[in-house]
Amino acid sequence: MSNAIALGAPRTVPAVNNDRLEVIGAAALIGIAGAVQFSIAGAQILLTLAVACWLGLLIVRREHFEAPSFFWPLAIYAAATLVSDAFSFDPRTSVIASKQLVIFLLVPLTYRLATAQRASTLMTVVLSCAAISAVVGVVQYGILHYDVLQQRPQGTLGHYMTYSGLLMIVVSIAIARVLFGKGGRLWAALVIPALVVAIALTLTRGAWVGVCVAAALLFALKDFRLFAILPIVAAIFFAVAPGLVMQRFNSIFDKKDPSSMDRVAMLHVGERMIQAHPLTGVGKNMVQPLYAQYRGPDAVNKINPHLHNNFLQIAAERGLPALGIWIWFIVALARDLWTRFRSGEHQFLAAAGLATVAALLTGGLFEYNFGDSEVLMLFLIVSTLPAAAERSRSADLSGLRTGAGRP
Repeated sequence: MSNAIALGAPRTVPAVNNDRLEVIGAAALIGIAGAVQFSIAGAQILLTLAVACWLGLLIVRREHFEAPSFFWPLAIYAAATLVSDAFSFDPRTSVIASKQLVIFLLVPLTYRLATAQRASTLMTVVLSCAAISAVVGVVQYGILHYDVLQQRPQGTLGHYMTYSGLLMIVVSIAIARVLFGKGGRLWAALVIPALVVAIALTLTRGAWVGVCVAAALLFALKDFRLFAILPIVAAIFFAVAPGLVMQRFNSIFDKKDPSSMDRVAMLHVGERMIQAHPLTGVGKNMVQPLYAQYRGPDAVNKINPHLHNNFLQIAAERGLPALGIWIWFIVALARDLWTRFRSGEHQFLAAAGLATVAALLTGGLFEYNFGDSEVLMLFLIVSTLPAAAERSRSADLSGLRTGAGRP
């Protein structure tokens, strides 16, 4: 009887509709990964469509909710955020700001809709869109005079930090594909120079460091002898980098650099906020309005929108328990990616995920990139792809899902 039902199901209208929902949802997911590099509004529209298709599949097919193991600490982190909102200095503002937590649904959504082939297509779309975005940034710098600290290349996005954060992730993906990919390696190699030039021109030092750490990790995973090319890369950088880029690079080692001094001042502000509110923090989006109350004499800027550090921002905004949960999520994610990388299955996807985590954590020492919606969306998608590819493979092998309607 079960065989008859399985054979007959594809002929029914519901089965056709199911397949259509899956195809549309997968296309929307791929679209999110591309659109997020140009427009957050466009990416959010596609996210709404993808979530609707995913929920439709769960309801129509009566599927159980599934998610990789690292999603659960992320869900608990979301709950801790809502608890912090309840004790916020302005609960209404904090609750409204917490709508960003919807982005976390990208983990189970990607886990359900992505397959190995779709993951490969998604990565190609990401690289292609980033190549276009990189060209826009170079044009802004070279022709439109986005060549000062107060006005830097930002692509079509609203801020250069978001732009550089996305480029940082995509450079990690491109290097991972060149080193571990089975296809699309030539295209990845071709776009890397444009991506590197664009991210250099943003003058965003944290993103530079993030790219370097991600590249170093990928070299170590592939072959330590690859580190021999670093002197060549450094020589090219020092030879061709514009004067402004070199000035920005040298400022990394300048203790009197104003932005570096302000980063240190933010550490002190964060410490005071945590000491005053260790359990629930000051509340989401409350750092900026309360900054003056905790500001010390060493502060360079009177007001800052956030504390430019993932660890510090989360602890000050949501409390030390939330920070501990977030670290649990990062550790669980890294462990999952490492296990999949060592298994040899979908090694490119796992390597890209590991490099992305390394880049986000390193860049996040100088910028609150986990709170940047565009960066967070791409990060969660890329990090979940290895688990999703393995899930689809296991499901196909066990006969739980057919190949109908999937590329």
